[in-house]
Amino acid sequence: MNGDTLYSIGDLARRTGLTVKTVRFYSDRGIVPPTGRSPAGHRLYSIDAVARLDLVRTLRDLGVDLSTIRRLVEREISLPEVAAAHAEALAVQIRTLRLRRAVLTAVTRRGSTHEEMDLMHKLAKLSEDERRRLIGDFLDTAFGGLDANPEFAGIRRSMTPELPDDPAPEQVEAWVELAELSQDPEFRGVMRRLAEQHAAERARGDATGPPRRDPVAMVRDQASPSLAAGIAPDSSRSDPVVAAVTARYANIVGRPDDADLRRRLLVRLESANDPRRDTYLRLLAVINGWPAPESLTPALDWFVQALRTRTSA
Repeated sequence: MNGDTLYSIGDLARRTGLTVKTVRFYSDRGIVPPTGRSPAGHRLYSIDAVARLDLVRTLRDLGVDLSTIRRLVEREISLPEVAAAHAEALAVQIRTLRLRRAVLTAVTRRGSTHEEMDLMHKLAKLSEDERRRLIGDFLDTAFGGLDANPEFAGIRRSMTPELPDDPAPEQVEAWVELAELSQDPEFRGVMRRLAEQHAAERARGDATGPPRRDPVAMVRDQASPSLAAGIAPDSSRSDPVVAAVTARYANIVGRPDDADLRRRLLVRLESANDPRRDTYLRLLAVINGWPAPESLTPALDWFVQALRTRTSA
């Protein structure tokens, strides 16, 4: 073939390895237009048609649609633009396929029912924006009106799950469970009460001083050694632990360490000890690929029992 010679559809088919039918198809759609016609009326093509057909075959193998290919060969768009658009489209498809694979693997591991698989698929295939809106609604309920405070804004960020593009089956399972948990009205109420209690404690404290310890953290630090030592919560040996925590809590909220304060602290810790909060933090760590968090339940159980015994008395 040379630059001056014109070629038939059969010649192009032999040169490109395509069928005559395929070459005619692309010609009919204006992607590879003929340069002229033979005396008998048959379409003839220049050497440029070979390059076009090679390009078309490559783009079709990559999944580019005919409409886009036609715009490309007519120079309405550039090849880099086409490549960028389709690279992004393929990236979306790859993420979708990875997510589907993770869902199916999770279903296999769990032995899920049809209903559970359907729910898992619906929740897992939400777009990143949709997942953010779903969790954002939950966090708005918990922290709305409070997260103007940098401390609460930080807490909110630390409680936001980020499902990766290529999640493991256990991350999909954790995401579905967390999404369901976040819609539980009772759990939402618990989280809102905890946030409001925390905000009230901060408001009553010295706003100009350094940040004060959260009561839950104080209980963990004070009760864990006694729990590890096997000291019974209703034993007199636990008196110093209770006294240390209640004295610090009284200092935080600016109230006397009396029976009323201890009842308030008991309510605060019982809310913090809701098992759903522990579950949320555990699932959050799985989704975000963080180390498993320390469970505060044993220390809280011990201290709540010790405090309740003395408050009742």
